[in-house]
Amino acid sequence: MGFLSRRAFTTAALSSLATAGGAAAAGSAGPAGPAGPPGSVPGRREPRAEGEMRGVWLATVSNRDWPSRTGLTAAEQRGELIAHLDRAVRARLNTVVLQVRPTADALWPSPYEPWSECLTGTQGGDPGWDPLGTAVREAHARGLELHAWFNPYRVAEHDDPARLAASHPARTHPDWVVTYGGKLYYDPGLPEVRAFVQRAVLDAVARYPVDAVHFDDYFYPYPVAGQTFDDDAAYDRYGGDFGSRADWRRDNIDRLVRETAAGVRRVRPGTRFGISPFGVWRNAATDSRGSDTRAGVQTYDDLYADTRTWVRNHWIDYVVPQLYWHIGFAAADYATLVDWWAQVAEGTGTRLYLGEALYKAGAAGQPSAWQDPVELSRHLTLAARHPQVRGHVFFAAKEVAADPVGAMARVVADHYREPATPPR
Repeated sequence: MGFLSRRAFTTAALSSLATAGGAAAAGSAGPAGPAGPPGSVPGRREPRAEGEMRGVWLATVSNRDWPSRTGLTAAEQRGELIAHLDRAVRARLNTVVLQVRPTADALWPSPYEPWSECLTGTQGGDPGWDPLGTAVREAHARGLELHAWFNPYRVAEHDDPARLAASHPARTHPDWVVTYGGKLYYDPGLPEVRAFVQRAVLDAVARYPVDAVHFDDYFYPYPVAGQTFDDDAAYDRYGGDFGSRADWRRDNIDRLVRETAAGVRRVRPGTRFGISPFGVWRNAATDSRGSDTRAGVQTYDDLYADTRTWVRNHWIDYVVPQLYWHIGFAAADYATLVDWWAQVAEGTGTRLYLGEALYKAGAAGQPSAWQDPVELSRHLTLAARHPQVRGHVFFAAKEVAADPVGAMARVVADHYREPATPPR
């Protein structure tokens, strides 16, 4: 992120179609809550008896949301974390999705990967406490679910392996790593990489009673103009049974999804597995089963993530498509995509939640729709017409705190007047 989290790419993905992008609005921490009068938006739904997802992403990569900077004391880091949890409770949210493996490192004492740089400023530096363990315990004490968010293949936001901790697996296994777009990635085409990623993830699941394992939209990296992701060696070795490299790449990601789901069920039965993909699977112009959109990126073709199949086959417990566009946006209309995802999820057993671009509300450079504090509330009103939609997740925690134009406060006033339990 400069904002380096996955959401930066959602804007970039449609840049060729003149989406208005930019960094999330900065702001000092402050409480967000049900300030302001009850909203006049029609169709406000009461929480369903079986629960409603009201989530927030808490990003740690490059200190996007937390910790606010590197080098804080353990007590200061813990205090900031507790403040985010308390703020979620005040906003009547019920789930925090905490990024615990941002760049192939860890926010718990992992035997496989070094401590995350976002804690001390030095990758591998012991922060003197257990952030993930504390987050699970304190979230549960407040009635919040804690979903542990892992990035499977991202190794670094730079391309210099020497900057990684000496013990980092990317340094001890340089053959696992591909440099692309000025960054380092593990090669998804290597079975040993896939197995290692699962070991790293499942270690956290075994140690802590997390309510879910959560992946975002980073599988194969987003396309970079003029560059090629160099997986020739892996494809030559393992791709012979496939009709194309694209088919092989999709199979690699399908295997990761299926195997991770099975591993989570085996290690901690009852813990769920969810994924938050980029919001467009394929455009209808590419595939008649796709959405009536004109997105510059399609997950199936560009990230090699067949998100529709994962949902239709119920390989995952929930899906949170990142629908980071306003109602009426020509290239990717929020309303069009809600309808498409609702149809995809119907009858599958895969829970559908919607990813919401709180970071765009009031941000400089965003279209006029995002300067209106009611835009996000309208999203929830529209989504309530679809029984398949079981809740929303907001990006991200920093904006819940700052809420520069009162968009989150408006959501709370219009839709979250009473607490709700998360879906089970």
